[in-house]
Amino acid sequence: MKIYLLRNKAIQGKCAAKQAAAVIKQAIAQRGEARILSATGESQFEFLQALVQESDIDWAKTEMFHLDEYVGLPMSHPASFRKYLMERFIGKTGIKKYHLLDGETNPEETCRRMGELISAAPIDVAFTGIGENGHLAFNDPPADFDTEEPYLIVKLDEACRKQQVGEGWFKTLTEVPERAISISVRQLLKAKSILTIVPDTRKAAAVQRCLEEPVSPMTPASILRTHPNVILYLDPNSASLLKEKPEATEDVPAML
Repeated sequence: MKIYLLRNKAIQGKCAAKQAAAVIKQAIAQRGEARILSATGESQFEFLQALVQESDIDWAKTEMFHLDEYVGLPMSHPASFRKYLMERFIGKTGIKKYHLLDGETNPEETCRRMGELISAAPIDVAFTGIGENGHLAFNDPPADFDTEEPYLIVKLDEACRKQQVGEGWFKTLTEVPERAISISVRQLLKAKSILTIVPDTRKAAAVQRCLEEPVSPMTPASILRTHPNVILYLDPNSASLLKEKPEATEDVPAML
């Protein structure tokens, strides 16, 4: 794992976007297409805003999947990750080949169908964050590190649901769905490269546990340390509890 400490969220997002663009362009140049896996949430705002502004990406040759979605939440709801991606990413890039997780009608069938699609070929690059409880996608602790199922229906723990209220997606805890569709840990780790963007003080404790405590299902994102090609982008706030902080930089070279 390579770890970079950026001066603020704007620079963090731009540096991660430059790396993401480089990987996408390289995949298209080598194979004629790129397959990506996208995260959502407040932590990804600056990154996605910078990525859609990157030049010379042939989005028509890019296929997109995403990490997770609530069960039972309509796409019209402000917290819908399908809505988020349509407005912040798909609509701005013109991607034509995308696969959105539908948790409304038949989530079990969605898991099966999307599992077949995502397993058809390797993912070139996955974009992720880390939850306040250390979750990876919606794999809350204790996460299942063993299942080979590509997508799962998971139960969200209270800490995860409180985070969604704290970020303003829901007004009260009772409004937050208790279940979600999530990519599995093993499926996520099958991506050739992973870019993990984690800003803000509220993520500092999770970052510290993920990097400085043993790899454990109780801290799901700690499993990223076992992947051969991960870049973790921190800001001073999210890195504030680390015993050994990486050197700050404003220019992250292409490393993947």
